[in-house]
Parts: sequence; C-alpha cells; structure tokens
Amino acid sequence: MPTEPITRRVAFIFPIYNEEENIDLLHRTVDEVTAPLAGKYDFSFLYVDDGSRDGSLAKLTELSARDQRVTVVELSRNFGHQMAVTAGLDLVDADAVVIMDSDMQDPPRVALELIEKWEEGFDVVYAQRRSRQDSAFKKLTAGGFYWFLRKMAAVDIPKNTGDFRLIDRKVVDELRKYRERDRFLRGLVSYIGFKQTAVLFDRDKRHAGVTGYPLRKMLRFAADGILGFSVTPLRMITRMGYLISFLSFVGILYVGGVKLFAPQTAVPGWAFLGIAMFFLGGIQIIMLGVLGSYIGRTYSQVQNRPLYGVASVRTGPGTPVEAREGADAGRGAR
Repeated sequence: MPTEPITRRVAFIFPIYNEEENIDLLHRTVDEVTAPLAGKYDFSFLYVDDGSRDGSLAKLTELSARDQRVTVVELSRNFGHQMAVTAGLDLVDADAVVIMDSDMQDPPRVALELIEKWEEGFDVVYAQRRSRQDSAFKKLTAGGFYWFLRKMAAVDIPKNTGDFRLIDRKVVDELRKYRERDRFLRGLVSYIGFKQTAVLFDRDKRHAGVTGYPLRKMLRFAADGILGFSVTPLRMITRMGYLISFLSFVGILYVGGVKLFAPQTAVPGWAFLGIAMFFLGGIQIIMLGVLGSYIGRTYSQVQNRPLYGVASVRTGPGTPVEAREGADAGRGAR
C-alpha cells in the first residue's frame, strides 16, 4: 500500500528583547507567508524572551494562548542575543530551523527561499544582504568588520550575513556540542561545515523600537568574532616585537655612526627618547590587552557555568510547563 508522505517539521526561532511593538506584526506576517505551505510542512514558532523589560513577555504569553504552534521560552535574565538563539537551538525539535531577528529587518518572505534551497539538499542556507537600509555609519562599520574578519579568521565567514538562516537538524545537533561562552554563531556554523549556500535579499528598516546592539555591544560582538576564530592577534604581537627590535637595532647603528663619523652634529635627544618611551609603553599595554582578552575568554570557559538560565517554557494555553535554572543540564549540554 502507498504510504502518505511524512510532513517535515520546520521551526522558527525568534530571539526577543524589548520587542513589544513588533511581536504581533512579526507573527502575523510569518503566519501569512507560511500559510500556503501549511499542508506540506508542520510549522512551529519558538520565541525566546531574553529578559525583556517591556511588555514583550506578556505579548508572547497571549500569543501562545491563541496559537498552539507557539512556544515561549523565558530566560531568567538578559543573557544576550547569541545566548537567546542558543537556548532556542537547544530546545527546538524540528527537521529544519529558521533563525530570524524580531525587528522585521529580516523579511519573513525570504524564509520561503531558504526552505526551497534546503529542499534542494543544502544543510545550511544563509541569507546574505544585497542591500541594507541602515545609517552610513552602520554600513561603514559593518563593511570594515567583515573585511577585517575575512583577513583575520581561520574559517571563511561569508560577508554581509547575520544569523538569519536555515539550518538542518543534523547541523543543529552538531552546534549543540559547541558550548563556548563568547559565542559567534555565524562563525560556528561556517566552522562546522556541511553543504552551505546563500540566498540574496534586501534588508528592510527596523519596524519599531531601538536596536539591541549599540556601539559598545557591536564592538564586543566583533571581538568575539575575531578572537573566537583567529590567533592572528597573538602572532601580530610577535611580529610587532620583531619590528620594534629591528628599528631599535637600526637606531643603535645610526647613533653609533653619528658618534664615530660626525660627532659635531650629535644633538641631545631627550624629546626623542621621551616619545620613544611612551610609544613603546603604549605598544606593550596594547599587547597585554590582547593577551588579557584571550586569557579572559579562557577563564570564563574553564568556569564551566551554564550558558543561560530558563525561568519557564510556555506552550499551548500559555501556562508554564517547565522551569529550571541552567537549561544546559537538558538536551543542549554535552
């Protein structure tokens, strides 16, 4: 007897932090976009509230009461965007997972193109920005970051990509093995490998609210990407030491030559010596800072603390069905 085709499950993960004004529009738009494929795929939606301070959690609770496909994970405090996505990946159960931001800059319609590429046999389909409606400063800094990252990183991380992507179940299972604290998920996905491809899209403006990545967090996130996938800064310290030593040797030869062959032109160089001391002192402090960054990451890692804490998980009618501290003790910890 012919068997009915098995419906494949596709889950959406949305990290939420102070997105009260975007939640209803986001869910309505994603629901409308996926509705034509509802017979072919079993869609579910996992919202991870990352310690929001506005009414986001209440909105999500109402949403889970209206839509049985919605699961709301409430983290015990704000752990950051990457940890919120990690919590979703640890708890999700689906054949493929689509990770999207909740500010409507990632157009939900692009998810259908990601699913099409997945059906062609790709394990990772990342959305690559063809254009973006951001400020000139944001575009400039983003371009500089991706250029610098490609030069420094030991793995090839595609430029103009964020966390907006589809990943297959086997890639999710592999990601769960990686438990570093200073997470740069797009780098981890590139590092893991599997069959990957891109879908180009035009990024929209934020619908409402303010960005969760001010300049300070952007710089820290950039450091996570560089330090997590490259030891080039450590090699640069050695090269800088060689360069300064070479320049010092040249300076010694110059001073010796002046003393021997033109002593009448020698001028006391207290200003030069002072500048040189400050210069070398600054270089040494920078080197110590680079070393300290790597040591700090090592210290955080060896503490082996849970990556995040889960306060509750809501499904169906919106009542908490699970609560625990440190969800790493469950499926995600390995």
